[in-house]
Amino acid sequence: MSRSYRDLFVSAADGLRLYARDYGPEAGEALPIVCLSGLARSSEDFHDLAQALSGDADRPRRVLALDYRGRGLSEWDKDWRHYDVTVEMGDVLQVLKAAGIGKAVFVGTSRGGLITMALAAARPSLIAGAVLNDVGPVLEAKGLMRIRGYVGKLPTPRTMQEAVLLLRERSGTQFPGFTEEQWEAMARGTWRESEGQLVLNYDPNLMKPMEALDLEKPLPDLWPLFEGLKPFPVLAIRGELSDLLTAQTLEAMRERHPRLQAVTVPNQGHAPALDGDLIERIKHFIRELEVSTQH
Repeated sequence: MSRSYRDLFVSAADGLRLYARDYGPEAGEALPIVCLSGLARSSEDFHDLAQALSGDADRPRRVLALDYRGRGLSEWDKDWRHYDVTVEMGDVLQVLKAAGIGKAVFVGTSRGGLITMALAAARPSLIAGAVLNDVGPVLEAKGLMRIRGYVGKLPTPRTMQEAVLLLRERSGTQFPGFTEEQWEAMARGTWRESEGQLVLNYDPNLMKPMEALDLEKPLPDLWPLFEGLKPFPVLAIRGELSDLLTAQTLEAMRERHPRLQAVTVPNQGHAPALDGDLIERIKHFIRELEVSTQH
């Protein structure tokens, strides 16, 4: 993987060390992009997208991809109760402040989309637009149960080949059309090499807040949070096989948001890989957004 980014380390409000990948020019006319990953994922998931956006010959732009606390190269928190959307939103604000970013397009996968919605409510001036990858104001209990079933509970593979087999076994029904490269990218974001062996790329205690959720009861109503995105253009992506975001919820989002564009990715579940044609779709959305805000 080519090294096309700078390392950015920032202190959270409570002193925890946070990490982000910083791609592309630090200044320029083009809107910066902030990428926020899923629950147990990291900045690695956005590498292809970040390279394409930051290295665009016509309009290079800055792309920041964050590791939340307890993921990737950010420090693990001794108190698992801090693995919380509100705390993580605070961390994102600290990183943006340190990076000098006052307005951006946010690309949020799953949990990253929830944090984007929370930011739109708490700090709307930061938002120029949003890409929500397989997440909306209604989260399906079935999908949450599946995620709860594996986060922090996967056996440790000895090699990356073994890691790929393990993920394929576990998530093959979500991604029946995945290529070998896509499985490898997923595995590289799940484990990393440390002292000659594979270790989880996140704190297994991330599962504890999930364990505390009673999925038999109705889940919180997130429509009021979604309403915060109404002033901004939104591109909502759904995996056709997703068990977290239904086609009905996506349709309801489109009905309630006049500037929402919806894309369904065939043959993929939760959450679609941001590669290939999707990169072009996101690029186009960002350029359209910039043109419309200039008028």
